[in-house]
Amino acid sequence: MVKMRTTAIFLLLMATAAAVFLLQGCNEKVSTIKPTLGSMTESVYASVVVMPKDGYQVFASVPGILDTLFVEEGDTVSRGQVIAKITSELPEISRENAALRVELARENFRGKSTILASLEKEIETAKKQLQIDSLNFVRQKRLREQDIGSLSEFENFQLKYDLSKANLDLIRKKYKQTDIELKNNYEQSKNILKQAETSLQDHIIQSRMDGKVYSLFKNQGELILQQQSLGLIGHIRNFIIELAVDEVDVVRISEDQLVLISLDAYPDQVFEAKITRIYPTKDERTQTFKVEAVFTEAPPVLYAGLAGEANIVLKQKDKALTIPLEYLMEGSKVKTKDQEIDVHTGMRNLDRVEITSGIDSSTHILKP
Repeated sequence: MVKMRTTAIFLLLMATAAAVFLLQGCNEKVSTIKPTLGSMTESVYASVVVMPKDGYQVFASVPGILDTLFVEEGDTVSRGQVIAKITSELPEISRENAALRVELARENFRGKSTILASLEKEIETAKKQLQIDSLNFVRQKRLREQDIGSLSEFENFQLKYDLSKANLDLIRKKYKQTDIELKNNYEQSKNILKQAETSLQDHIIQSRMDGKVYSLFKNQGELILQQQSLGLIGHIRNFIIELAVDEVDVVRISEDQLVLISLDAYPDQVFEAKITRIYPTKDERTQTFKVEAVFTEAPPVLYAGLAGEANIVLKQKDKALTIPLEYLMEGSKVKTKDQEIDVHTGMRNLDRVEITSGIDSSTHILKP
């Protein structure tokens, strides 16, 4: 009797379990959901890198050996401050030679013992000689008018007078021409010196802004080429957010849109920012567009290169009728117990889609 009762209980339990399983299976086949009304946000994903504002890569104007590095990573710099120097022996020699040529040209043009000073003395001498020859010629002319003296003597005095006058004109022309040549030579020498100083200046790398040295990519004594960056300098406290946005999504973005930022350095916090700039050219390597944003309220501590993720908010609605994306069929349809219904959709995110018409919050829909 005990054995038969045990067997009966066992069969009853088995039958009950089968009924529950069958009921559950039936419930799963006919389970439905109804659209829910609530807030919804549509956004675009982007990867994030935090960079200093107005940051720029430092490049050398000429190739050479990095002779001296005057700063270290983390140093603050001011606009015009020399941060590095490239080996410049030849430019320095050229600059010294040009300076010597300028000094010589200046002395020839303006100095006390210049060529012009010598010509001025020749002009004074020629003036005196002309005065003497002029007096003699006038005196001899008067005597000749009185038939005193010979014709040959008169002609000799006239010839001396003519030669003295021509000599004075010649020296004056020479003075004027020499003055022009010396002045031009002086100006040319100054220009050559300026070029030499510019060439020497190209070997000196200066900061373009008041800021901070965030990175240095070269060490003292290394070769640096024109296309190689020496380092990164940027603003000390102000940072920007660089976002990489997929080309499919960039057309939906505009300035001043809200951005929700999640940084790896602050895993449990979300920071708000806004779009400030959209770059018009696609990066062919990453197939993304560069977009800049600024923090509405920045984290307490920021460093160049902090990475994270962002959601650029496109639309927000407080009362949106939504269903899970997996309940939406191809062709914008939903399945009910009796039929398939065409619906119009609005916003969507990773897991839900807004239904703008076709069904309401009382409609029971099935998962396709």
